[in-house]
Amino acid sequence: MFLDEYDVIVVGGGHAGSEAAASAANMGSKTLLITMSLQNIAQMSCNPAMGGIAKGQIVREIDALGGYSGIVSDTSAIQFKMLNKSKGPAMWSPRVQSDRMRFAEDWRLMLEKTKNLDFYQEMVSGLIIEGEEIKGVKTSLGIEIKAKSVILTNGTFLNGLIHIGDKNFGGGRAGERAATGITADLVELGFESGRMKTGTPPRVDGRSLDFSKMIEQPGDEVPAKFSYLDITQPLKNQRSCHMTYTSTQVHDLLREGFDRSPMFNGRIESVGPRYCPSIEDKINRFADKDRHQLFVEPEGWNTVEYYVNGFSTSLPEDVQYKALKSVAGFENVKFFRPGYAIEYDYFPPTQLKHTLETKLVKGLYFAGQINGTTGYEEAASQGLMAGINAALKVQEREEFILKRDEAYIGVLIDDLITKGTEEPYRMFTSRAEYRTLLRQDNADFRLTEKSYNIGLASEKRLKRMHEKKEASQNFVNFFKETSVSPEEANPVLEENNSASVKQSGKMFKLFARPNIAMQDVRKFVAVENYVQKHQLDEEVLEQAEIQVKYSGYIDKEKNNADKLQRLENLKIPANFDYSPIQSMSLEAREKLNKIQPTTVSQASRVSGVSPADISVLLVYLGR
Repeated sequence: MFLDEYDVIVVGGGHAGSEAAASAANMGSKTLLITMSLQNIAQMSCNPAMGGIAKGQIVREIDALGGYSGIVSDTSAIQFKMLNKSKGPAMWSPRVQSDRMRFAEDWRLMLEKTKNLDFYQEMVSGLIIEGEEIKGVKTSLGIEIKAKSVILTNGTFLNGLIHIGDKNFGGGRAGERAATGITADLVELGFESGRMKTGTPPRVDGRSLDFSKMIEQPGDEVPAKFSYLDITQPLKNQRSCHMTYTSTQVHDLLREGFDRSPMFNGRIESVGPRYCPSIEDKINRFADKDRHQLFVEPEGWNTVEYYVNGFSTSLPEDVQYKALKSVAGFENVKFFRPGYAIEYDYFPPTQLKHTLETKLVKGLYFAGQINGTTGYEEAASQGLMAGINAALKVQEREEFILKRDEAYIGVLIDDLITKGTEEPYRMFTSRAEYRTLLRQDNADFRLTEKSYNIGLASEKRLKRMHEKKEASQNFVNFFKETSVSPEEANPVLEENNSASVKQSGKMFKLFARPNIAMQDVRKFVAVENYVQKHQLDEEVLEQAEIQVKYSGYIDKEKNNADKLQRLENLKIPANFDYSPIQSMSLEAREKLNKIQPTTVSQASRVSGVSPADISVLLVYLGR
């Protein structure tokens, strides 16, 4: 029925579990994915979309590393948008609206084609631990399955409790039961646990909506895609989303049910996501606003089901319905299902190493919402990294850790391990101090070779990256080496309200001007001839333009990263005891003893540790 012993067992088949299973198996580990429902692998429990601000960068990084999320996002997309295009390229963030059913189906089919991967449908109710090492898992049927490593990706299922108004019942999400047993095992071992909450809006029947009263939100005119591979193609047709607004009348109707809302009457005490609040929280926290945006998103190509983004709630279903009927376009709305809130167990991530292995139990890894994060993309990236590191540990190879200047994934994991989180953690561009380096367009340059070297990214992926990098650099060099005359340059410059030139000069300098774009320099004969001769695609053109226009900013950020890297190279001995260092603040000693940072740089990022504390530490370490 099972192998005598697996290299890696992944518990949970959501976004984290799916990426963990794929990465471990693709690196040659004998892997078993155990989930309570094989029909719901990589289910989009909340909104039917991937990417967005900072999240799109994470999906690109997952793809560059050889994960599946980017490919599945492309194959199941019904709309593509590049957000923040009016800002600099560090802020550009790709996002797709997905076909919910096709997304889960494509994920399942890709996993089924993955070598070294077995599947089993059942609930894992306990862990097998000998001494300080994981040895396998126990299922609800009493079956024991042996493994060298285990990755827990339980999402919202650990002792999950669903709330709709006064009603509550156990469940990991609508229509699915909660998982029990694992929390008790971990707490008994000495793990610290907590409770978090998240919410979801009602799903409605699109046939009952009047879209003429809403604002259409189409996709990009020339859509791009997520994956760097050419096995997926940009969309030729797209489905529109729509936008409408709540009103003071809607808010008044919602307030009528606040005394029956579990978040307001005290029945839910756990912390919810600050940056994706319920409609109740919005009305309460932003009492001065008389309306809030609602995005009406189709759930797929052919279904009539719609997701009401911005109306997440746990109010009683009758209050939800009455209030939503007062929204423009929703006068005759019919519900597919009401919104609800869910409470679940999580484990503060300061209990993990940067590999996502737990400090207490060797070979046990946590990934996704169990670590206090929110979002498919954050979960998927943790799953990918946990799968990689579990496989490397079993193969007795060096661990794989991404630094803060290498990837948003590195920022995410470092934030979790170093600072912890007391509310669901969501990634933003503002969390990354090197966001000019960590753009969505260059994730393959940053990460593909690293992944290839550990045996995950394919040779095809590496070859494609090198070709793009070489073509981009050659094009940049062409601009540095090629001159343009005033006669050819000035008409283009004047057309864009840019100062004219009096003598010939290198194209690089003209192209670097803020109001001169690629389409402008392509009016120069030599540029267009170069583009046509070398058959440069949009990715190469975009990459070259960014390197020309932002080279100064990029170089400056690289220098800053290199300076801080010196602190990253200053290692702190394992199990270092900070207690005797009297010159260091008591808070710093307590925090550092708990988190046990591995480098001085990581120690400097721990909440409550001051620059003065770091100076004392450097002296104590003899630096």
